[in-house]
Amino acid sequence: MSTTALNLIAISVFIMTISSLLGPLFHLSPTIPATLTFTVLGIATFDAFSLQGKGGNLVLDWIAGFSPEHRERIIHHEAGHFLVAYLLGIPIMGYTLTAWEALKQKQPGQGGVSFDDGELLSQLEQGTISAQMLERYCTIWMAGIAAEMLVYQNAEGGVDDKSKLSMVLTNLGFPASTCEQKQRFCALQAKTLLQENWSAYQALVYAMRERASVAECTHAIAQAKQQTT
Repeated sequence: MSTTALNLIAISVFIMTISSLLGPLFHLSPTIPATLTFTVLGIATFDAFSLQGKGGNLVLDWIAGFSPEHRERIIHHEAGHFLVAYLLGIPIMGYTLTAWEALKQKQPGQGGVSFDDGELLSQLEQGTISAQMLERYCTIWMAGIAAEMLVYQNAEGGVDDKSKLSMVLTNLGFPASTCEQKQRFCALQAKTLLQENWSAYQALVYAMRERASVAECTHAIAQAKQQTT
């Protein structure tokens, strides 16, 4: 079951607990909290099996969107992916910062950066992916977590990124221990790239906060790099 569905179940348990405690004080019928709980559980089940967690993502992202810190964390996370992809020469097609935007662009999760990964997919289908290509994408996938760690000293996002990396390596025949090592190594690689290009990262965060286009974001990166050389 997805993390989103589990979150919805946790919300339903919380509703039931609070209602049980406060219900007698307000003369609230036990039927009301029970109905609410079963409704939320039903939604969670439908979302998990029919919508692959997208509906729950929308609800949870809408709730979290009232927090400025949550919005900033997503921007910093996606800016990490964006900048590292730029530095490693992977073409960037677009980016999203909310679950609704991600849904409209047919992306998973609560936001993301989309790349021109046709060459990667072609090599994966043929089973002949080069070590260099694999290293680039693994580093890009771990860059969001690396960015959060640098800015916030912890990472709340990145579950989908880790899953994608593990899925690709597993399909290529790598053992689970190698996947974990690769995650740590590529996160360190991404962290180094971000630290070495910190002014460009900050310029990109500002541009993405203003919802600049991909072209405008890449221009902001190039301009910041030019000023530091």
